[in-house]
This record gives sequence, structure tokens and C-alpha cells, in this order.
Amino acid sequence: MWMEEAVAKEYNVDYKVKLVPEAKVHQAAILVGLSVTMKEFVKTMFLGDAPTVQYPEQHRKYSERFRGVHILTQREDGSVKCVACMLCATACPAHCIHIEAGEIPDKRIEKYPEVFEIDLLRCVMCGLCVDACPEEALVMSEDYEMSSYAREDRVVAKVDLMQRLKIKTWNLGYRPRYGESEKKIENKVLATGGTRDAGRHGEGG
Repeated sequence: MWMEEAVAKEYNVDYKVKLVPEAKVHQAAILVGLSVTMKEFVKTMFLGDAPTVQYPEQHRKYSERFRGVHILTQREDGSVKCVACMLCATACPAHCIHIEAGEIPDKRIEKYPEVFEIDLLRCVMCGLCVDACPEEALVMSEDYEMSSYAREDRVVAKVDLMQRLKIKTWNLGYRPRYGESEKKIENKVLATGGTRDAGRHGEGG
């Protein structure tokens, strides 16, 4: 535009800037965009309607099918439900599950995992291990805080996997049962004097 003004001045031509209809439309669009920005600014600053979460004091609510850190479930007597069948380790595409089986006197169970480790640095959180488990011994939580200062801390052992819900207050995530079927299991175990965690993990149909 400054070139047009310079040329008009040199040749003594009257030059006036005229807005074409397209420019007027653009100006109207800018005003509409600014009005949206101001409306959201007022809602966020003065009405408390902020879409952000004040982490780590607050945590965002995720779906109950969220695939977070794994949990080894327990029977009513507190023993691990895993029977060391190796199906989860076989189904794992990342080969991050390590199990060493041991014998147990109970002939209904026969085996249990002496060692059960999951390398979370290799895990891709696909949930195939949960789908493969015939005993519902492995579920996932909504826990996504997996940072650490050393690589070896990300290899989670059996004891930590069994105590996951007691260590943190995360909800259950991806698992075989949801909704009413899970509540029936919980009520059944509570009626027999079990704990709430055992109810969420207990046996039943």
C-alpha cells in the first residue's frame, strides 16, 4: 500500500484507500474471534470454569477402561490369583513380563508365581495380558505416574503389583468386568467379611 501512495504522490494523483467487500468480511471475522476469546477469558478467570487441571494436586478423571499400571489381584485369603500359566507373558508383544513358577500344596491351584515382574519401560500398555489371563489375575489401573530416577525402578515386582491399590488411591482401569457384574462380586466378598479391594478382585460370576 505504501508503494501506491508514493506513486500517487510523485505523479500528483489523488489516492484514497478503499476497502473491498472481502476486507470488510475479514474484519467482521476478527471481531467474532475476539468476542469468543473474551468470553472464554471471563469464564476462566472469574467464573471458575477452567478446562485445565491443577496437577499434581488434582488428577483428571479418565475412563474406567484406561490402561495404566498393572495390578495383580488376590483371592479372599490374600494369596495371588495368578496360577503361573504364562499366557500373559506369551501374549505380550513387548516381552516385558517375566514369570517363574513354583509349586503349591493346594491341588486345585498347583502353581503360583514365585517371581512376577513387569518391565514398564518396555510395556506398551496394550492390555493383551489382561485379555489372555483366564483367572482374571491381572488387571490395569488408572495410574499413569510412572516416572523414576533409575531404570531398575521401572521393573515392578510381584509384591508391588499386589499392593498397588493400597499404595495409591487410583481407580481400577482396563479389566474383564465392569459395572453391575463387578458390584455383585464386591457385595459377595463384603458379605463374607472380605476387604473392599478383595471384593473388586474376588471370584464370582
